[in-house]
Amino acid sequence: MSIQNPGMPPRNKTSGGYLFLPRNLARGNFLKWLRRTHAWLGLWGAALGLLFGTTGILLNHREIMKIPAARTEQHEIQITLPESRPTDPKALAAWLGLALGSDFSRARIMQEPAKSVTWNGVAVQQPARWQIAVRSPQRFIQAEYWQGNAYVTVKRGEANLFALLTNLHKGAGLGAGWILLVDTLGGALIVLSITGVLLWTRLHGRRLGAAGLGFGSLSLAIWFLWQTL
Repeated sequence: MSIQNPGMPPRNKTSGGYLFLPRNLARGNFLKWLRRTHAWLGLWGAALGLLFGTTGILLNHREIMKIPAARTEQHEIQITLPESRPTDPKALAAWLGLALGSDFSRARIMQEPAKSVTWNGVAVQQPARWQIAVRSPQRFIQAEYWQGNAYVTVKRGEANLFALLTNLHKGAGLGAGWILLVDTLGGALIVLSITGVLLWTRLHGRRLGAAGLGFGSLSLAIWFLWQTL
C-alpha cells in the first residue's frame, strides 16, 4: 500500500475535472451557481416528478403491454325531459345541472346541425345533435341529445386513484393554472438535463464512455421510432 508524503502536494486525479465546462467556468461563482440551480430545481420538481414518472409508465403501457391499474367505472342513464323542452344547448346544460345536482357552468358544448344523410339508399333528415360534457380529473358527465327526443342520454364515469393520477398527467378537466404549473416542471427538467451534463465529471467515466452513453440512448430511441414508420 502506497502512503502519500504529507510534504508533497496531492497528486492530480487522472479522471478529475468537468468535461463539458471551460476551465475558466469550472471554478468559483459560476460553479456554485450551477450546483445550486441543479439542486433547487430538483427539489422544486421532486413531488411532481414522482407523479409524472409513475403516470408516465402507465400511459406508456396504455396500448401495448397494458397495466390494468387505471380504471374508470362508467354508467349510462336516460333522463326524461320536461314538457317544456330546452330550446338550446345552454338551456339544456342549465337544466341538467339542476337535475343531476352538478355544476354545468363550465360545460363544454358541441352542437351538430341537422343534415341530410343516406340510410339504406334512402335520403333521410338527421336531426340536430347536442353534446354537453363536464369533466374533472376524478369524474366526467357527458350528455347527448337528439333534437326532438323526449329524453337525454347521460354517461357518468368515476375514476379510481390511478386513473385520477393519469388524468392529472394529461391535464384532463383542469384549468390554465395547472397547465402553467406543469410547464414549470417541463422547463425545470430541461435545465436539469443541461446542468446535469455540465456537472458530469470524469470521476464517473471517460469522455468516450460519456459520448457512448449519450449517443447510445439516442440511437435506441431513433431505432425504435424507425421500426414504427
